[in-house]
Amino acid sequence: MDRSRARLASVRLAPCPLALAAGLALALSGPSGTLGPRAAMAADPPPKGRAAATASGSLGSLSREFRALVDRVSPAVVRIATTALGPAPGSAAADAALGVQQRGGSGVLVSADGYIVTNAHVVEGARRLEIVLARPAASDAPGKSIVKGASERVEGRVVGIDLETDLALVKVERTGLPFLELADSDDLGEGDIVLAFGSPFGFENSVSMGVVSALGRQLKPGDPMVYIQTDTPINPGNSGGPLVNAEGRVVGINTLIYSRSGGSEGIGFAAPSNIVRAVYTQIRSHGRVNRGAIGVVAQTITPTLAAGLQLPQAWGVILSDVHPRSPAAAAGLLAGDIVLTLDGKTMENSRQFDVNLYRRAAGDSATITVLRGAQRFTRRVPVIAREDDPARIAELVKSERSLVPRLSVLAVDVEEKILPLLPYLRQRHGVLVVARAADAPQVDTGLQSGDVIHAMNDRPVTDLDALNAALKPLRRGDPVVLDVDRMGRRLYLAFEAE
Repeated sequence: MDRSRARLASVRLAPCPLALAAGLALALSGPSGTLGPRAAMAADPPPKGRAAATASGSLGSLSREFRALVDRVSPAVVRIATTALGPAPGSAAADAALGVQQRGGSGVLVSADGYIVTNAHVVEGARRLEIVLARPAASDAPGKSIVKGASERVEGRVVGIDLETDLALVKVERTGLPFLELADSDDLGEGDIVLAFGSPFGFENSVSMGVVSALGRQLKPGDPMVYIQTDTPINPGNSGGPLVNAEGRVVGINTLIYSRSGGSEGIGFAAPSNIVRAVYTQIRSHGRVNRGAIGVVAQTITPTLAAGLQLPQAWGVILSDVHPRSPAAAAGLLAGDIVLTLDGKTMENSRQFDVNLYRRAAGDSATITVLRGAQRFTRRVPVIAREDDPARIAELVKSERSLVPRLSVLAVDVEEKILPLLPYLRQRHGVLVVARAADAPQVDTGLQSGDVIHAMNDRPVTDLDALNAALKPLRRGDPVVLDVDRMGRRLYLAFEAE
């Protein structure tokens, strides 16, 4: 699974009747764009007179609708060119040499005053951002050139990033810009037609079409982040660009692809617009995301669990733990309560519960209806900041010293100001892993954001300097064993040096 670099005046959009036209297109098309069997039978003998004119008019109308949609969406899509520091090309990892790297991606304007949503991995670690704004479309007068004029290039700045959702907010100092509205991604259904906009391989103002293949995809079990899966062709450079519906509203941000070749193989993933909206709103207001929690552990009810606990239903969500000093406990929730609804939505499994709670900001509240025995009641529970939120630590990465190239991570020293964010930590020293370093050599270390490294090969690691000093003399193939604290649990991570 790769990020797309290696593998992956205010405009209000009026509804566009593409759904009906697109349905006609799908009915007429067969494999490889040929006419399907049903259409072939209808076309033999060929239609004559009014029938032929009607068929031709329908296809022409479809084409014009798609062109009109693209013309309205494209001006709000930008290309992002990033200048960042990373391991210098051709330098040995042990040298830890830094060089200038150029990266690219896409983004979408979500406000007239220059706010742009993109992926965190497009702009993470950037020292300079160049935003390529689309040039206004020329007139449709006969004889106009199909070659687009020079685009406007402006300086951009990163307002904030959220590593957990791989989303970021960028700002350009412009007003009166075209922008797109965020749709309600909960309204999406499998089979809905979507279009992906962006700059694949640097070719700006590109568009591709497909359908929603699946909803609520997790990249790994237990991952609170879920994605829209689409067969819309997405390639390196599309990262951060919008996935739009037939009305021209953003339903997702193209984030990554599943690929064995490095190019599109028909499996792409986009961050849903409802999560994008929550991240955008918080970063714009506070500069970061304060992710919410209420202090519970939710589990999916299985038939076996229901039988063993003699529950009244064999599906849904049960609270297996309620922290004694949490908002949930203060609201009267208990372990063993069955969650019926969260803010009016029926809860069918723990993933659904976690995702709906996950995108809430600290300071909000959640309305939860539970069943306890024969009693059914509703409680309003305050949402607090999650203690293990990596976004609270990511902002501490300020300099090139944070790069640990032999491990392909960005990290910071465990200092007094960080200790309150790590209440589970037993030793008050070490190196805290913040994120994987963009464009660094990919080393399979097993490290995760939030891990604290205390030792390497039984040699104490007190800070970044000590860690890099221990790593520097290693040769390719030498054994490396890291002594790591992961959320209060000690473990060894063993691998061979690259």
